[in-house]
Amino acid sequence: MDIIRKQETRSGLEKTITMLALVIVCIFINSGGAWICNRLGLPLYLDLIGTMIASMLGGYIPGILVGLAGPLLTTVTSDPMAISYGALNVSVAVVTTFFHNRDWTKKLAGVISMIIIDAFIGGVGGALITWYLYGFGAEDTSSSLVRSIHALGIFSAFTSELIADFLIDVVDKIISVSFALIVIQILPAKFKGRFHVHAWKQAPLTSEIVREFHKKKSRTMSLRLKLVSLLTVASFLIGASAMLISYYIYYNSMVDRETELAEGIAQRAAACVDGNRIDEFIEKGEAAEGYNDTYKELEEILNTSDSIVEYVYVYKIMEDGCHVVFDVDTEDVPGGEPGDIVGFKETIGEYRSGLSEAEEMEPIVVNDKFGWVLTVFEPVMDSSGKVRAHAGVDISMHQIMMQARSFRVRMISLFFGVFALILAVSLFFVEYQMILPLNTMAYTASIFTQDREESLHDTVELFNKIDIETGDETENLYLAFSEMTEDNLNYLDDIKRKNETINDMQNALILVLADMVESRDQNTGEHVKKTALYTRIIMEELRKEGIYCDKITDKFMSDVFKSAPLHDIGKIKVSDRILNKPSRLDDEEYKKMKNHTIAGAEIIDQVIEKVPESDYLNEARNLALYHHERWDGKGYPMGLSGENIPLSARIMAVADVFDALASDRCYKKAFSIEESMDIILEGSGTHFDPNVARAFANAADKVREVVESTKAIKRSIYD
Repeated sequence: MDIIRKQETRSGLEKTITMLALVIVCIFINSGGAWICNRLGLPLYLDLIGTMIASMLGGYIPGILVGLAGPLLTTVTSDPMAISYGALNVSVAVVTTFFHNRDWTKKLAGVISMIIIDAFIGGVGGALITWYLYGFGAEDTSSSLVRSIHALGIFSAFTSELIADFLIDVVDKIISVSFALIVIQILPAKFKGRFHVHAWKQAPLTSEIVREFHKKKSRTMSLRLKLVSLLTVASFLIGASAMLISYYIYYNSMVDRETELAEGIAQRAAACVDGNRIDEFIEKGEAAEGYNDTYKELEEILNTSDSIVEYVYVYKIMEDGCHVVFDVDTEDVPGGEPGDIVGFKETIGEYRSGLSEAEEMEPIVVNDKFGWVLTVFEPVMDSSGKVRAHAGVDISMHQIMMQARSFRVRMISLFFGVFALILAVSLFFVEYQMILPLNTMAYTASIFTQDREESLHDTVELFNKIDIETGDETENLYLAFSEMTEDNLNYLDDIKRKNETINDMQNALILVLADMVESRDQNTGEHVKKTALYTRIIMEELRKEGIYCDKITDKFMSDVFKSAPLHDIGKIKVSDRILNKPSRLDDEEYKKMKNHTIAGAEIIDQVIEKVPESDYLNEARNLALYHHERWDGKGYPMGLSGENIPLSARIMAVADVFDALASDRCYKKAFSIEESMDIILEGSGTHFDPNVARAFANAADKVREVVESTKAIKRSIYD
């Protein structure tokens, strides 16, 4: 399989510009969808169509950028809380890319699954954020449906929020996903391919081989997963630490800011009160001259102050409690009357000691019947400089915590979005700098281990084509691998040449040995060479006809053909008198002649002891020992029958007898090819294996060529 595809001609700058153009266009698509919904008053969002298109066209990085950019721009331009939902947009981008990269968006089940997941992220996730920030009844896109569901009296306010937001988001995501898929479908394939940004540090691979790399399982944990885990943990720890520090700084700065505001208000309030007349105000209340004027000033101070200010009042702190001098009414809580005594537990708690004489005191946080507040006191002095009362300002801690909560949500959402972007970018470069080069080297190394000569040369050629240039340890490993494969291939080529030399020497020795035996038998002539050719003809025909195909392998054919000349090696132990007797052998002579099969097996056994792992010699032994066995069991030396006789010996039996019939002997003339073939067929099922005999007859044309071309045998026997 070709793993390298055509190299892109675009430069890195062109790729970056293309990606940025995609991001900008998709941001406008998001904004356009949201604008249409707002303009038409639709209870939908349609602000993620661009995010989905960017994710499908460009992958994780463009998708995350678009998903994060929209809320950021809205936060800067109009709605500071928009970034709170940025993490949801990023999650949708990740899910969309994940589904599209696996081609799940090409199937209806995959599209439905993606819609449900995206709706769950946007609906349920959005509902949780809205509830956390604003509670029940917040005015947003789903508020009308929330109130309608809650009015049924079946669901709680929280459950109503979840159901309403999820239902609206299902419709929203059906429209958004459908529109995005239509856009992807109608775009030309060549145009869509421009948005697939790569950062190859080697020859680019085909998408098929990259997918194969991704599917490959590791023994424990893949390098990609290890890096994701490491980056996730490291980023989380750094981000969590940064968020905690930021939140602590923000919270304290906010408390300090509100405290400073309260101190300024308290100073204004204290300046309104005549310290010389505190006791008179307590005693007479509104009847005292100037009391109502002072009250109105304090009331104006409260009404014109920041909404976070809850109460403005003036207390005279004495041993028995806080005596009300002025206490401005609010919409929810009426103020106390002049002279009323408020207990310390309900006001300043444990900060009782010395307050009546203190000119200054630190702000205190009190959680009493009036609520959870931050209280700031400013002393009210008489003309002699003596503290006669304290002007108090209460700031709602709930309001402060709501602001802190809002900051926390925005910070977490922004962190998640930035974290996802950093993780995507990091893995993008790790993929091309490390994972793909390593997988490519592993793949080519696996090719090298295959026992095929062409694969070894292909591996070296492929290593040269890969051309990894990461400039780090990965490139060093690649260079070492390349050098190693070339050295190993040269070494294997050298071994191959030596093996070929050994095989040639072995074949030559076999022929020399067979010729030595043959030269003693004046009757055989070219017998051993022709019978070898006949065995090859029979084996080729059997395989062509699909007979014994489980046994007749390339190796089997090679072993039988090369060992065929040794089938009569045992004749070396038969005397020349018997071997070259011109007349018929008597019984005793025939008995000695038959022993050549056992003698041949014994000779080959001696060789096998020296070279035990040789299938070739095992076949040579079978031929020598069993080539005179008969299919009906009446042969020699073992009297084997049927398929108990080794297949190689059954093949040699046909070749041996045919050559004896079709060749001249000192005691007979050669039969014609037709007569010899008829005798072979007559012996089918008795002397010979019927399948072997029939295959030999079916290849009569090739047999005739051997018989009529004896002179060419020496040139063709080991072609």
